[in-house]
Amino acid sequence: MAFTAKDVAALREKTGCGMMDCKKALDASNGDMDAAIDFLREKGLAAATKKAGRIAAEGVAFACVNEEGNVGVDIEVNAETDFVAKNAEFQHFVTACAETVIAQNPADVDALLACKAVGTDRTVDELLKEKIQTIGENIKVRRFKRMEGVVAAYIHAGGKIGVLVKFDTSADVAAKEEFKEYAKNVAMQIAAIAPQYLDQDSVPAEVVEHEKGILKEQIINDGKPAAIADKIVAGRLGKFFKEICLLDQAYVKDGDMSVQQYTDTTAKALGGSIKVVEYVRFEKGEGLEKREDNFADEIANMIK
Repeated sequence: MAFTAKDVAALREKTGCGMMDCKKALDASNGDMDAAIDFLREKGLAAATKKAGRIAAEGVAFACVNEEGNVGVDIEVNAETDFVAKNAEFQHFVTACAETVIAQNPADVDALLACKAVGTDRTVDELLKEKIQTIGENIKVRRFKRMEGVVAAYIHAGGKIGVLVKFDTSADVAAKEEFKEYAKNVAMQIAAIAPQYLDQDSVPAEVVEHEKGILKEQIINDGKPAAIADKIVAGRLGKFFKEICLLDQAYVKDGDMSVQQYTDTTAKALGGSIKVVEYVRFEKGEGLEKREDNFADEIANMIK
């Protein structure tokens, strides 16, 4: 029995399995939908799909750079519990995902899942479903960011936060141990202080205008004349930028200088120029609904 792309999509809708798995199932069952569902269940894929509806807000944020030091990735992979995040199989899967992103440069998570995992003849999606089966929890690849050039990676608290930073500097400067220490310090700053933007030019105009409006209202409410409020606002905006912009922030290891001043000082000492180009900071479970466990109910269910 022949089948169409609509049949593949319908099977995916019913089971939640990947498109290629659904196509294989329909091939094996000659287009019979019920037989294809049985095929997926027999392969354990439908069971993995049932777990896919469960909340996965734990896991790890993982950042790394390749051996050549010219490509890096920051990736977040979620699981249901922190316990599983420490599981060796889970960690190996996360590493495989990161290495595949570095090697194959997929456009997004769906493209990554379709890639052959580095060092295997299986797709990342196939490995993912296998891990869901063997580990027994829902696992999701949530997001990643890949950068090329002079990059530095930092992982905080065993995977709570992953940071990747890109710099513009010469190969000679980048090869020096002093630069590597500097790059690590900048990444640690990002992990600790969580800046929202790289610099003042990166802050959207609407964000600046919104802050100006709030500051102006505060000044007027403090009894200052509206005529001079704008001048006071201009002065207070500097403090706002120091809070949200990486390069304007006080450097955590020396509060007497900003991150930009630390960068300039390092560049001068190393006899070159250094510019922070971009960064990404992933915190595991950030913005996700957390699972709320009731220990008493869990014990009661176990007794039953």
